[in-house]
Amino acid sequence: MKSLFRFLFLAFFLLTASHVIDAKEKDDVVRILSIGNSFSVDAIENHFHELASAAGRKVIVGNMYIGGCSLEKHLRNAKENISAYTYSKRGLDGKNRRTKQVSLETALADEQWDYVSFQQQSGLSGIYRSWEESLPALVKYVKARVPEDAVMMLHQTWAYDQISQNKGFVRYDNDQMKMYHAIVDAVARISDKSGIKMVIPCGTAMQNARTTSLADLVCRDGYHLNKVYGRYIAACTWLYKVLGVNPVGNSYTPAGMSQQQKAVAQKSAYAAVKRPCKVTDLGSFDRRLNKTR
Repeated sequence: MKSLFRFLFLAFFLLTASHVIDAKEKDDVVRILSIGNSFSVDAIENHFHELASAAGRKVIVGNMYIGGCSLEKHLRNAKENISAYTYSKRGLDGKNRRTKQVSLETALADEQWDYVSFQQQSGLSGIYRSWEESLPALVKYVKARVPEDAVMMLHQTWAYDQISQNKGFVRYDNDQMKMYHAIVDAVARISDKSGIKMVIPCGTAMQNARTTSLADLVCRDGYHLNKVYGRYIAACTWLYKVLGVNPVGNSYTPAGMSQQQKAVAQKSAYAAVKRPCKVTDLGSFDRRLNKTR
């Protein structure tokens, strides 16, 4: 009888322990979903997973995007349950899998998301009323479909290149700094009104980089990020703000990026998270690195 009791106790212990281990392993994984457009593709579909892995962090990253999609359109798609998105999901194996014609409801149910981010269409990002009109209802829709403790985030996107031909640039008199300040102001205001305190300051990170030798390498077409430099800066910014992992010194280096460029990119992101609403001039930092080469 005693032997049977010991056997049952041991079996129960092992079963309980396995559940604890499984739960712990699950808790080690951070699940992030972005509801965006091509700017969210730029920000998190490239380099972020590699940076996180180099820091020993496990992440699952989802991105629901429609090119040029505004918050107004996201809200309409949510209300009407329209399957119009490309759902990009990068799992623990690092492979990026894309599924077309997906609804927000489907993506929100796909994982127990820890974080969900929102962003405005780039040309409208500095227009506060465009945020105010649609974001609250969209956030309410999302919160009803994700874990109660999921953190809502705002993605502060970037100003266009000064020579950009994007038609939305006219809203800011074709002035890069005017657009940047408008974005910072609009995001800060909607953050206060919505209660969403986590803001990912990619816009400021890009302006920081524009004070350095990376200035002409931030964008590839006047508004989308350069596939190496700009996207790396954005990913470093998400790494630090969302995961709390300082990008400075991270070992991951994209192909084609020099060590000096990498250091400047990492510093641009670091400074943005430290001062998300103000540009940090990193020109002298860049020059010092150049002298030590």
